[in-house]
Amino acid sequence: MSELLVANARVFGAGKEPVNVYARDGVVVSVGGEVPSSAPVLDAWGGTLIPGLLDAHCHAYGSSMSLEELEKSPMSWIALKAAQRLSRALSRGFTTVRDVAGGDPGLAKAIACGLFPAPRYLYTGPALSQTGGHGDGRHPLYDDPPYCGCNTNVVDGVDAMRVRVRELLSKGAHAIKLLTSGGVISPTDPIEVPQYSAAEIQVAAEEAERRGTYVTAHAYSPRAITHSVKNGVRCIEHGNLLDAPTAALMAETGTYLVPTLAAYDAMDRRGDDVGLTPVGREKNTQVLVAGQEAIRLARAAGVRIGFGTDLMGDLEDEQLQGLRLQAEVEGLERTLEAATVTNAALMGLTNVGRVEPGYAADMVIFRGDLAKDPELLWNGARTVIQAGQVVVA
Repeated sequence: MSELLVANARVFGAGKEPVNVYARDGVVVSVGGEVPSSAPVLDAWGGTLIPGLLDAHCHAYGSSMSLEELEKSPMSWIALKAAQRLSRALSRGFTTVRDVAGGDPGLAKAIACGLFPAPRYLYTGPALSQTGGHGDGRHPLYDDPPYCGCNTNVVDGVDAMRVRVRELLSKGAHAIKLLTSGGVISPTDPIEVPQYSAAEIQVAAEEAERRGTYVTAHAYSPRAITHSVKNGVRCIEHGNLLDAPTAALMAETGTYLVPTLAAYDAMDRRGDDVGLTPVGREKNTQVLVAGQEAIRLARAAGVRIGFGTDLMGDLEDEQLQGLRLQAEVEGLERTLEAATVTNAALMGLTNVGRVEPGYAADMVIFRGDLAKDPELLWNGARTVIQAGQVVVA
């Protein structure tokens, strides 16, 4: 039996007075109640305690800004870089991540066996793209075969889609990721244009639902979002160009929105350093400012809003800045809700996202009052606890 007592912690949103949080065997047993005197004590000294954070749009295999480089690099290199990226995410307080274009049973097994420190890990496997879509990174002047790698697969047609979705689900995919509009770093596709036919999206959603899971879609424009939602997609990634009627449709159908503001801000400031192409920079400018307005429209319509980052290559160190950018629109409380409770609901997880009895003892402690100093969330020192074990002191 393992025990941990976090003493003198202000649980964010649960009152101003410090309390004791007691965990046993990786699960919270009590908040503010009696605890055994034998439990090891971690004194929070009146600091703020929040649930472990969840990033719903992480890319463990996204070690480069170049789609071509990602798909042509040896898997040994990609996997070792992924271990580093995930360990650093955990050190920032992200105790659970959803990888929505990458991951596989081998990486998941390595994490489960404790080969390296990492967040709880849910993966979709490669994102699925039509020929000429966001995941098809071939240069138009080069006659290369379609990609079928660790980050994206090019899949065309209803029958091929059905088979590939079944294969991914059989390999433990948490959900299915479709690319249903253009993207920033892909070389040939306009951002606004919907991708995949209705029938192709429908068959992916049908197969996922039969296995008790869902389809999430990379989509920016109202046309692409509407096309996705009407054909069975349950979650929209990015959604920067969202308008009010489309937000109303998302709310009506119970579709989640996962904003990824960190990616556009980071590419705007550091694009030249990480090799963002001129085409990518032009596309990024198109969606940069619109991302925060999309959150406002979604909130006004009643859409469930999560939190993601979508950081590729060396930009991964901007992960916490995504919280700052979302807080500028939503405020601290709603941003924390998005990155804990809402993301947990999106992922179908009933044991994370709260500091309550029966939930996993995933927690982050800040050395100060987060309510008075929100900047601690993205810039402050922190202690990270996962499953009742201190992983970052």
